[in-house]
Amino acid sequence: MCSAHQFDPTILREYDIRGIVGQTLTNADARAIGRGFGSMLRARGGQRAALGFDGRLSSPRLHDAVAEGLRAAGVDVTSVGMGPTPMLYFASHVLDVDGGIMITGSHNPPDYNGFKMVMLGKSFFGDDIQALGTLMAAGDVASGDGGFAEVDLRERYRARLAEEFAPAHRLKIVWDCGNGAAGDIVTALTAGLAADHTVLFGDVDGTFPNHHPDPTVAENLADLIAAVADQGADLGVGFDGDGDRIGVVDDQGRIIWGDQLLAILAEEVLAESPGATIIADVKASQALFDRIAALGGAPLMWRTGHSLIKAKMAETDAPLAGEMSGHIFFKDRYYGFDDALYVAMRLIGRLARTGEKLSALRDRLPDMVNTPEIRIEVDERQKFGAVERIKTWLADAGAGQVNDIDGVRVSTDDGWWLLRASNTQNVLVARCEAADAAGLDRLKAQVRAALAAADIRTDAI
Repeated sequence: MCSAHQFDPTILREYDIRGIVGQTLTNADARAIGRGFGSMLRARGGQRAALGFDGRLSSPRLHDAVAEGLRAAGVDVTSVGMGPTPMLYFASHVLDVDGGIMITGSHNPPDYNGFKMVMLGKSFFGDDIQALGTLMAAGDVASGDGGFAEVDLRERYRARLAEEFAPAHRLKIVWDCGNGAAGDIVTALTAGLAADHTVLFGDVDGTFPNHHPDPTVAENLADLIAAVADQGADLGVGFDGDGDRIGVVDDQGRIIWGDQLLAILAEEVLAESPGATIIADVKASQALFDRIAALGGAPLMWRTGHSLIKAKMAETDAPLAGEMSGHIFFKDRYYGFDDALYVAMRLIGRLARTGEKLSALRDRLPDMVNTPEIRIEVDERQKFGAVERIKTWLADAGAGQVNDIDGVRVSTDDGWWLLRASNTQNVLVARCEAADAAGLDRLKAQVRAALAAADIRTDAI
């Protein structure tokens, strides 16, 4: 096989590699990713890599191609098989490996797939991904004959999750796996927990026949909300396609959004670690940052992206971080990666131990008037340029206080609004938050004006 390889430039993203199978992403790409990653791992002193894959139809063959590339670079492969992305991250901590690759399309449509990577205890993203592309274009790769082994890690992972559950109160819990890769683990986990469980769509099916596995979209939680009401459940939890993002519904059927969930989880963490830094992304409510400060913590706003957040956690030694998208990261009592199943167990463990109602925890938080994440479709090749044009327009207009660590977050007397380019989809993401409806309308008008300045017209906001 020829060592040099050119990737479609749209798949080499900020914090992972992702594309459309058969169009921008092929088996040859997967093999090259394995070869390039393996070469970089060996250059940095590593020799062994864990490998896992999600439930998408294309994932097994991409897994095999990545394994082939890793082994051709002289890397020994330990496959943990099909499961959620957090199980691969778990493997990177508990197995004798130096890195890992997860084949997953996360929450993207069924025809997408991709790769999330860790190397030598750190996320592999940004410049690392670009360096992999450059390395493969030059064909300057390592060669060898790496070994291959399979390890069934499911029981060890399940047992670690279950450690967070010591019930004093019996709960009713609804789990919506969305036919994603978390299904098998959730089924095994619930069998051993002393609670009343209802598991929805627990069979792994890469066509996602029931609903799209993205818990940040309210319509995807409709089945979960209905089941919580029907069962009179204490809470419902849902997962994205690869189990690293969580959606939560309280006992009143209300969606607990990512920033609200982080505020609830921060209570326990800050009680044990006063003054600790808690990180949230630029899409989070100002109410979250205010709540962290009120609890005695040090709130830190950072860029959106699971790899970016994990890197910032390592830099600041933060015990907890989260994103509006449902990525929640616990270093407190855990490893610091985004694991929706672990987050579910921390929340459920608290409720079972204390007897608190999730709705009561939610009601401690102020009610803000805000939009959900609004996704505005744009051409993949133009989305970052659109944000740069908006930055220029804002500078010329002198409109509000601008935070540009990730897109633009503009604070005004009414509240704040955000526009940023997604690193995983061909969209701009918008969000607004105000104290009242009139203020929200004014913020929305500013967003529309900013989009118009970038020649983008939309009815989405």
